[in-house]
Amino acid sequence: MSKDQAARYFGLIPAAGVGARMAAGDPQYGPKQYLNLAGKPMLRHALDAFVACPLITHTFVVVSLDDDRIDALLPMLGVTVLRCGGASRMASVLNALRALQGIVAANDWVLVHDAARPGLRPALIAKLIAGVKDDPVGGLLALPVVDTVKRAGPAAMPTGAATAVATVARDGLWLAQTPQMFRYQLLYDALNAAPDASAITDDASAVEALGYAPRLIEGHPCNFKVTLPLDIAIAEMYLAHHHINLERPA
Repeated sequence: MSKDQAARYFGLIPAAGVGARMAAGDPQYGPKQYLNLAGKPMLRHALDAFVACPLITHTFVVVSLDDDRIDALLPMLGVTVLRCGGASRMASVLNALRALQGIVAANDWVLVHDAARPGLRPALIAKLIAGVKDDPVGGLLALPVVDTVKRAGPAAMPTGAATAVATVARDGLWLAQTPQMFRYQLLYDALNAAPDASAITDDASAVEALGYAPRLIEGHPCNFKVTLPLDIAIAEMYLAHHHINLERPA
């Protein structure tokens, strides 16, 4: 793509995880991206959001080589499967970016989204793009922290429970969501340069490690991450309400 051509927007959903915390809470759960929520697999909700957003050129989903469930969700127009999932989220995203060399241009935007966030709405994708497309770095959906934050000390209670040893000022604290949106080349360089995959908990942290400051775009609680079995009912509650006001009341 030449410099005169407009940058495109690509969705990228890493879905090679095994849902260890979900399975640890209840052995009946397998890979949580295929857990049935509101009538369809969790991953399908995220894919549907990207497909329904007219700003997205194409969406790629990353699964492990031996994934035998993804074919039941596809084919979907506008979605391609990449069977190059890695041992970590970061490895899956980096493997996918390598596979997309020559397909996605250096200046194109890549929106990486967690498969375990089924409450994503096309309007949130559009809001992120509108808020970040002119930023020199990129950005992510996030929520400002509104609860009082406590720092826990060692688990000294007989039950193993922790104790609060300090209250942390919440000013300036945000909870990261996804999608996280960066230019292909910057995202590739940031992940490729990361020395410790375990320290990279999201794409923005890799970009921050290079000295950049991604922009924060306010998301919505409906876009929360399903992690434990008790999250399932909350996710289904949000999914049952198709028309949610995504703007915070004045």
